[in-house]
Amino acid sequence: MLLPEYPIRTPRLLLRPFARGDLDALYEFHKLPEVNRFLYSEPKDRDQVSAMLADKARSAVLREEGQALSLAAELAGSGQLVGDCTLWWRSQASQQGEVGFVFHPAHHGRGLATEATVELLRLGFDGLRLHRIFGRCDARNVASARVMERCGMRREAHLRENEYVKGEWTDEMVYAILRPEWAGRRPAAGRPGAAARG
Repeated sequence: MLLPEYPIRTPRLLLRPFARGDLDALYEFHKLPEVNRFLYSEPKDRDQVSAMLADKARSAVLREEGQALSLAAELAGSGQLVGDCTLWWRSQASQQGEVGFVFHPAHHGRGLATEATVELLRLGFDGLRLHRIFGRCDARNVASARVMERCGMRREAHLRENEYVKGEWTDEMVYAILRPEWAGRRPAAGRPGAAARG
């Protein structure tokens, strides 16, 4: 089980559970076509974001495999919600997890996604004692690939036209890091991307 001590602080962010009051800010970027371009989802209307938020608000603790830990990323000081971060517990037997992130385009290019993803990795390795954590993104999503690289994740695969998404065949990139690699280095902060699949 993983019950983080909230809020989780990074140099510029607070990571915390989602709350009902996050609806407007979450809708502000999940409605945008550019945010959903490389995701499985389409831009969402307010009702869809409200339903999504209800699920996220119930996902502040990881009790068993198959569950997701959903965290709101807000700017320290201002309290402005700028990102939506997720750690999935994919397998207990194989000690596997997955990370994903979506940030408001107005806050791209500042290293915020990297800061948040480093904390997701820390939670997975130090909190859940995972052996391997991976992340996936559309191969065209260069910014998200760079975030994972800056977090110390290595590219394990470039899958050619492995999925049919939104009317076209797409390539997928898979990045991962193992516990010994995490223990051997602490990733440097870099510039963030928009979103990783999950």
